Amino acid sequence: MKHIGQLLLVIAAGALWLASRMTWVAVSSFDGLGQPETATLNGGTWSTALVPVALILLAAALASTVGPKWQLRLLALVVGALSAAMAYLAISLWVVPDVAVRAANLAEVPVADLVGTQRHYWGAVVTLVAALLTLAGALLLLRAPVKSESKSDKYQAPARRRETARRRAAAGDDLSERMMWDALDEGRDPTKPDTEGR
Repeated sequence: MKHIGQLLLVIAAGALWLASRMTWVAVSSFDGLGQPETATLNGGTWSTALVPVALILLAAALASTVGPKWQLRLLALVVGALSAAMAYLAISLWVVPDVAVRAANLAEVPVADLVGTQRHYWGAVVTLVAALLTLAGALLLLRAPVKSESKSDKYQAPARRRETARRRAAAGDDLSERMMWDALDEGRDPTKPDTEGR
């Protein structure tokens, strides 16, 4: 589940990069001296947060490979909030009633020379899809199982290892090869039940 979440974050980052290269708004202007001109604003110009958010998603996909359980949960919550910001960037192109003034400023065209603007929605659609992929990836990271055994518990002192072996043998569990060797080192036969003195 965790790997699928990471893959979704990487795909969402790629989709955001693609959306930053697509045309979002076209600005038509005429200064009265030459031919009418049309300038296009790509997603990276219109929504400057697209590329940094894509880099953050890549970093989150890498960061989710290490760290304890609480860190993974916190990362998933941050990425989930980031998906809401991405959806806002996409939906704002539809919701904002007039993009002409902002488009003229970004295209460095005087508002007096502005003839019209045209919105291109495919970049916003790709951004919205990336937001949904990011949300799905965040949910998968949030629900991803994390190994409860930490690396620091891998080494056990010999006395603790013997106690674990006795407990498992009393419970009828199969002994590991290491536990059998420990029993032989102590002079006990690991194949016989520990019923002496009863």
